Amino acid sequence: MHDFMLAWARVTPDEPAVIEAGPEGEPAVLSYRQLEQRVHEYASVLDDLGLDMGERVILESDTSASAIAMFLACSTLGLTFVPVSPETPLKRLLTIMETTDPGLYVQAVDGRREGLPQGMGRGRFGPQGLLVERRPGLRIRHRREPVGTDTAYMIFTSGTTGRPKGVVMSHRGVVSFYRGMLQHALVGSGDRVATTSPLQFDFSLLDIGLALGSGAAVVPVPRDTLRWPRRFVRFLGDMEVTQVNGVPSIWRSALRHESEQLAALEKLRGVLFCGEDFPLPELRLLQQQLPTARLINCYGATESMACSFTDVPNPLPPDLEKLSIGFAHPGAEMMIVDESGRVIEEAGMQGEIHLRTPALFTGYWDDLEATRRAQVPDPLDPRSGQLVLRTGDLAYRGRGGEMYFCGRVDSQVQIRGNRVEIGEVERKILEFPGITAAAVLVMQRPDREAVLGAFVSMAPDAQAPKGTELSAFCTETLPAYMAPKELHVVAEWPVTAHGKTDRAALAAVAGI
Repeated sequence: MHDFMLAWARVTPDEPAVIEAGPEGEPAVLSYRQLEQRVHEYASVLDDLGLDMGERVILESDTSASAIAMFLACSTLGLTFVPVSPETPLKRLLTIMETTDPGLYVQAVDGRREGLPQGMGRGRFGPQGLLVERRPGLRIRHRREPVGTDTAYMIFTSGTTGRPKGVVMSHRGVVSFYRGMLQHALVGSGDRVATTSPLQFDFSLLDIGLALGSGAAVVPVPRDTLRWPRRFVRFLGDMEVTQVNGVPSIWRSALRHESEQLAALEKLRGVLFCGEDFPLPELRLLQQQLPTARLINCYGATESMACSFTDVPNPLPPDLEKLSIGFAHPGAEMMIVDESGRVIEEAGMQGEIHLRTPALFTGYWDDLEATRRAQVPDPLDPRSGQLVLRTGDLAYRGRGGEMYFCGRVDSQVQIRGNRVEIGEVERKILEFPGITAAAVLVMQRPDREAVLGAFVSMAPDAQAPKGTELSAFCTETLPAYMAPKELHVVAEWPVTAHGKTDRAALAAVAGI
């Protein structure tokens, strides 16, 4: 992974690799040559600690030039970096530490984490170097040379058991994905790619690999800037950003409150979004403000980083109801498989996406059973021994073979004995005039029948519908049992640390 990301240091060593906001908000540039030098400085200190190849290094930081150099330094030594956010609750961090048994914990020089185990190796890193505050215990090095199948990093996601689930990715898997992604020519040398996702989210590693693998510059957007639409838009202009990557919700407030300033970003040529559906009303607004920008709908899972990059039609057809997720990136292939294990070739028939790719994750850390459920024999040639990813995502093919995402297998719910796909109801609600965002939850209250509840956000000049009005609107095309029976208008749309809709917060609003 480090060879891939630092290759441009030998092609354009003096071009910007990372551009950050300086003390006064001015652009602070780190060239490819300087980034490589910082990587080597960190790696020299790490090497002196005697950590064995494959040992885990917990890296707590927001995305920054130093954080990028830190995980690349780990990569050069065959150490597995485990990124966590400074916003991660202490109990969750301690659980990750207990699970991974790290050899070292490092945080940014301005980090303020307290309450960590005393006997663990610890350090701080920044522009001035890597300072070891406590050396790890003595180690025995069993190997000296990293290979492509070694683990590059581990990303922790939410798990069905209530404990974080560690997704293990190898160097070979990561680089295979990057090479497939770069064939879409999303950016090039001289571009500036704004990354908005937390470092602990694999989307941030996609951004960094896209930029550094293309000879472009990574532009980390400060976390507090994202919370203020005016600051966010101004930051994009001040840093002369040409490409912005992030979840759809990062645009919501800017579209509502700073549309004119957004339209003035003349250098912004591309937007890539991923993680959840982009509500079509908001996507149309974004396209109106950035009429010449290339909009890319990225689809994928942490277990393969991502697997498709599909251009959004420009302009969006007025009768468009659903964005396509297209086809897998070069070097990978998506299949649709029914419940019996048969590969579906017909258009319009829904099934579960299975992904054949060299970028497949190694497995879930210390969870063989979960790994076996996700990595299954190739349904087209089970005798080959090849494994594919069972994504848990539902989709169907269009007439041209392109795919349309329909939601999660586990997002189907039962209402009065009927199977309901939440995503279908949410898409219908978004057709109601003035609604810009929607989420649907099952409202299960004591001694009452479960019903669907709708949570909506309204455009500034729009009048919120009454509950019965929205329900009647939905039943124009949906069965009665799929119509929401409760309505909650949300002024400020809650999102998680990854920028996705915070459904737990919505449930709290409704008192469930």
